[in-house]
Amino acid sequence: MVTLVRDGHDYALDYLMFKYKKLVEKKSKSYFLMGAGREDIIQEGMIGLFKAVRDFRHDSTASFFSFADICITRQIITAVKASTRQKHMPLNTYVSLNKPAFVADSEKTALLDMMPSAKILDPEALVIGQESLHLIEDELEDKLSKFEKEVLKYYIEGIGYIEIATLLDKPSKSIDNALQRIKKKLELILDENEKIS
Repeated sequence: MVTLVRDGHDYALDYLMFKYKKLVEKKSKSYFLMGAGREDIIQEGMIGLFKAVRDFRHDSTASFFSFADICITRQIITAVKASTRQKHMPLNTYVSLNKPAFVADSEKTALLDMMPSAKILDPEALVIGQESLHLIEDELEDKLSKFEKEVLKYYIEGIGYIEIATLLDKPSKSIDNALQRIKKKLELILDENEKIS
């Protein structure tokens, strides 16, 4: 059947996916995926089954069943580990800003409506901020080399390291080093300005 799948016969893939779905469902009962339902675990198992069909080698000593069993288990375990990693915690425990701020709120005031505005409404603060920005830009202009200025210009335009390296005919490591130097110079300027004010 795996050979038929590789020859492009979709019915063979459908047959294998249907035949081994019970195995996937059985495996999925043993795992919990944070922030997801049982169907999501089954879906991960089906992805593992598909990978088994794709990667199975006829010359191996293991049967397809054993190979599929391992691929399904690994896919589910990978998904479970990914869902429990700390770096995904904000995604798994988020609170919508459109949610009502209070449980008994009949007017449905959203959390977003209660957050303070980030806009600066004081004209004096705006002018001072713009003057400070121009001073920082001027100081940075004086401290950067010609190469660093070119790198910064492209970086601000949203061009990635590799593209900048291609445009400037330099290795991508040189671009990374230049950006690190720019960052350090900018931090020094900001520290000096903070001490003055």
